[in-house]
Amino acid sequence: MDFLRPASWEDALAAKAEYPAAVPIAGGTDVMVEINFDHRRPSRLMDLTRIGELGEWEVGDDTVRLGASVPYTRIMEDLRGELPALALAAHTVASPQIRNRGGVGGNLGTASPAGDAHPALLAAGAEVEAVSLRGTRRIPIDDFYTGVKRNALAADELIRAVHIPRADGPQQFAKVGTRNAMVIAVCAFSLALHPATRTVRTGIGSAAPTPVRARTAEEFLAAALDEGGFWDNGRPLPPPIARQFAELAAGACNPIDDVRGTARYRRHAVGVLARRTLGWTWQSYRGGERSTPCG
Repeated sequence: MDFLRPASWEDALAAKAEYPAAVPIAGGTDVMVEINFDHRRPSRLMDLTRIGELGEWEVGDDTVRLGASVPYTRIMEDLRGELPALALAAHTVASPQIRNRGGVGGNLGTASPAGDAHPALLAAGAEVEAVSLRGTRRIPIDDFYTGVKRNALAADELIRAVHIPRADGPQQFAKVGTRNAMVIAVCAFSLALHPATRTVRTGIGSAAPTPVRARTAEEFLAAALDEGGFWDNGRPLPPPIARQFAELAAGACNPIDDVRGTARYRRHAVGVLARRTLGWTWQSYRGGERSTPCG
């Protein structure tokens, strides 16, 4: 196995163009697990730790540009207000040591359906900034996941950053695991209310071949909130709305049986998480968190 260590972003792009099969590594929290268990044996690794810009972020009026290697710890501590669901997801990632090393870029590159960042990115409506010597493009998160551990990156592209809309309303993330820490999700769910557009977005992890949204559940809830005037009056949601939302969210799953849980349990758990996160986000909305001013 050869080891490439570019000193600049331009060098990294040139190396990726010359060696498209080279696997980028920064935090190493995903790649090294696969290598250590002999699930992956790349011909080349490309160490990106010398490229400082990947560990930087910028908060704009409407979006946060999050470098691919910004550690989860920084998201938790510095971006909780702008990216609340992602900060909650970051808090559930493994151990403090891993949160100090791992970043969203690694989750996206591996594209495992169990990656903790994916549901929050889906719920927020993020875009992935992919770069090669040919140029830069931004891939909507809805189009990024193409199959089990497959993504929309071209062979010569690297992830430079993720562009994530700043929260304009309450967001939540929750997951089920076989223990409280250092655990791969049995399933996960994220919910974001977007009062500015009166829309709802969700993200489901570890309950389908790829991270997915519960689109029918989103449409149902957005319509129910609008038709009942709930966006304006902030009244408590009737239990039938929460139950129907949970059932539709569970219906969006296409899970498997494995050592962490059965397909039946995953569907049930996603429904429970959907109902709970709806309760939490609506409580925040009623409590005054109806919009988070940008700028």
